[in-house]
Amino acid sequence: MSRVGQLVATNKSALQKYMSIDVPDADKTKAMYVWIDGSGENLRAKTRTLDFVPRSPAELPVWNFDGSSTGQAEGSNSDVYLYPKVIYPDPFRRKHDKLVLCETFKYDKTPHETNLRHTCAKVMKQVESQKPWFGMEQEYTLLDLDLHPFGWPKNGFPGPQGPYYCGVGASKVYGRDVVESHYRACLYSGVMIAGTNAEVMPSQWEFQVGPCEGIQMGDDLWVGRFLLHRTAEDFGIVISMDPKPIPGDWNGAGCHTNYSTRAMREDNGIVEIEAAIKKLATVHDEHIKCYDPKGGSDNARRLTGQHETSAITDFSAGVANRGASIRIPRQVAEDGKGYLEDRRPSSNCDPYAVTEIICRTTCL
Repeated sequence: MSRVGQLVATNKSALQKYMSIDVPDADKTKAMYVWIDGSGENLRAKTRTLDFVPRSPAELPVWNFDGSSTGQAEGSNSDVYLYPKVIYPDPFRRKHDKLVLCETFKYDKTPHETNLRHTCAKVMKQVESQKPWFGMEQEYTLLDLDLHPFGWPKNGFPGPQGPYYCGVGASKVYGRDVVESHYRACLYSGVMIAGTNAEVMPSQWEFQVGPCEGIQMGDDLWVGRFLLHRTAEDFGIVISMDPKPIPGDWNGAGCHTNYSTRAMREDNGIVEIEAAIKKLATVHDEHIKCYDPKGGSDNARRLTGQHETSAITDFSAGVANRGASIRIPRQVAEDGKGYLEDRRPSSNCDPYAVTEIICRTTCL
């Protein structure tokens, strides 16, 4: 019998009794290795005990996992290697326990096809003199265990969109406990969380990460997502990154990407911003293929030209226009410098793929 849709919960007060146990050896560290699986969307994690407190990823051992269970290998040759890349403090176990963001490598020690961080890091190294900064706005939807939007009537729909965006009050926002807990977890771990808000569709929220330079953008967003899933787990809530979780007259979910180079941030940087937009216009289709894990088919359900989106087949840009592919914020136009916002990436995009292709197009 499937347990999906049933209330599956444990006694959290009993958990605290065990979490408060002092570990005799002060140098024992629990390191949770985190990686992206073969879907390009989901995260996996497992923990090992270390006899020391790691200070850098280079101190950590390479590990492996069963890739046949994650869509990353066949059963006859199932081992996939985990190469530690970034260490974050673990907000759930605390003390000196760590979260370890890893890259995946195949049996021959070459990067796995799903390891998009590897090529992104190379591109960011090539363009580091241009100081690319990113800020990504991660939208997501809270679901019950039956995969129905959290807080929605079970046999109907809430009232039309309008009062929910940045709303306050029990009839306008659902699940704020998860949002506040996630915010604290990000701050503890060192993820560059910039803010959060309730979104246009009820039970939909957003958190922003940035500004981050180069490869840190992808690292911090992926760990921010991991912390969100892990936090919601404690509340019995499912996190959906689907770009159009509810068909019909409801907003979809994106991952709007704010981007600038040093030249864009300097006086008269608007000239550089406009030059970048011209380059982006010439490779619209190529970018769309990189902006969701399924090569554009997920995003096609969201980018319809309605609900604050441009049509997926069109490229457009405008000042303060949330219906355009690229938005130049009003303040940027007035200041003559700043950044642009690419509104095309979907909520389930891989930030490594998004940031890499933006830098390839505008900087290389």
